[in-house]
Amino acid sequence: MQLVDAHCHFDFPRFDGCRGSELDRARASGLAGLVIPGVRRADWGRVRETALAFPEAYYCLGIHPWYVAEHDDGDLQLLEELVSRRPERCVAIGECGLDRVHGDLDTQRPWFEAQVALAARQQFPLVIHSVRTHDEVHGVLNRVSWDGLALVHGFSGSYQQAAKLVDLGCFIGIGGVITHASARKTREAVAKLPLSALVLETDAPDMAPNGVEKGRNSPANIGLVLEALAELRGSSPETLAPVLLDNVYRLYCRERGI
Repeated sequence: MQLVDAHCHFDFPRFDGCRGSELDRARASGLAGLVIPGVRRADWGRVRETALAFPEAYYCLGIHPWYVAEHDDGDLQLLEELVSRRPERCVAIGECGLDRVHGDLDTQRPWFEAQVALAARQQFPLVIHSVRTHDEVHGVLNRVSWDGLALVHGFSGSYQQAAKLVDLGCFIGIGGVITHASARKTREAVAKLPLSALVLETDAPDMAPNGVEKGRNSPANIGLVLEALAELRGSSPETLAPVLLDNVYRLYCRERGI
């Protein structure tokens, strides 16, 4: 089986000094690629350097809702300038989005809308952070008649919310949340959604699967997510894996390299 971790913060300090060994473990579990999202301008260089250090790694550039206060319009201009060059292994705009739990939505929304518009102009996919804001994210994309591709990463919500996002061209990121029996609503949603709309992710070092210490998640755990998804859908990992691989290629536009 070949698996791609569609969203992994492999540049974070948690992996300092152990990236090679963590990737070796992940490769042994079938990992064929991973995508590192950018969250703020101060980290963009580190994200790019981390991705280019490993042949299976790719990256995104964006401004996360938690960090909008650190930025100004010049950072958006720089972001567009950088992605317009189609840099090697840069595959999406993000991580951007909305978060009801952390910060103010009225402050976050203009930054999200600006990055949606940027992605549309540059014809890049979006990587979206959405925490208790699935309806608001849908509203933003719907208002601009979004017709590109997007990943709603680390999805935790209802089937109805996910289905509306899928109708707008979004893929749904499936991570460690579904390994927890308490996440009934999300587990029910991923069991019913079209398989063609799902991609695997770890969000490592966060979003730890059941049995993994908080903050110690790794791309090597991508197989745990696949196993949980297979169980929920009454299928086998071997049956799901090639479809999920095709999905992530479609999301990140394989012609760009992934």
